[in-house]
Amino acid sequence: MLQLRLPKDSRPVTGNHYPAAQGASRVRTFQVYRWDPDEGQSPRLDSYEVDLDDCGPMVLDAIIKIKNDIDPTLTFRRSCREGICGSCSMNIDGTNTLACTKPIEDISGTVKIYPLPHLSVVKDLVPDMSHFYEQYASIKPWLRNGADVEEGSERLQSRADRDKLDGLYECILCACCSTSCPSYWWNGDRYLGPAILLQAYRWLADSRDGDQDGRLDQLDDAFKLFRCHTILNCTAACPKGLNPAKAIAETKRMLLTRNGAER
Repeated sequence: MLQLRLPKDSRPVTGNHYPAAQGASRVRTFQVYRWDPDEGQSPRLDSYEVDLDDCGPMVLDAIIKIKNDIDPTLTFRRSCREGICGSCSMNIDGTNTLACTKPIEDISGTVKIYPLPHLSVVKDLVPDMSHFYEQYASIKPWLRNGADVEEGSERLQSRADRDKLDGLYECILCACCSTSCPSYWWNGDRYLGPAILLQAYRWLADSRDGDQDGRLDQLDDAFKLFRCHTILNCTAACPKGLNPAKAIAETKRMLLTRNGAER
């Protein structure tokens, strides 16, 4: 009988508990995934009691307070704190999102914080994004147009064509969508995933780009594009409110229309 279970040394165990200081009146417990490759031990779940009267309103504020005032060994990524850079993406309360834009008050009970799922963990809340960025580089995410432009002029674009990029260029590559996608979990070595495919469509939709056929040729693969089964986890998870599933569907339509016309 098939059993899908993590190896014993991969299952988190109960870790340390850090109680709030005496006199704290508005306390919330944050359960945080901890794993250090140098310790050679199973991951653990540490619990931190944080006084919200001495903390900002977002989950990232609590994580920073834990790092600064309770446990300096906690490791995580963060940068802009404005939902722009995507550095603090993690799994919070069972959903992939940005810690800097997730209000603590939106979560009931213990706040459970894990790294993004189905990526190798570097340490604690830091996932290994190397393969994700390699996939991004593979689509050559820049304007590819060999046509000459008169010196001193620009590649002009109509307002209508510019509007087609709305909902695409705002992607911050936080990987929340891709790491919420079952197809990416099982085929991440070959399937590009929602984030990268949305980025690919951003250039396919750009009227200034001159290599549409080349871009479509690259995506014309049973795994790179067509492993999307329209589960829509990606659209539900996007903290920027974008729709990767729609971008993937439009890319499929463009490719199938072109291939049909060629035949």
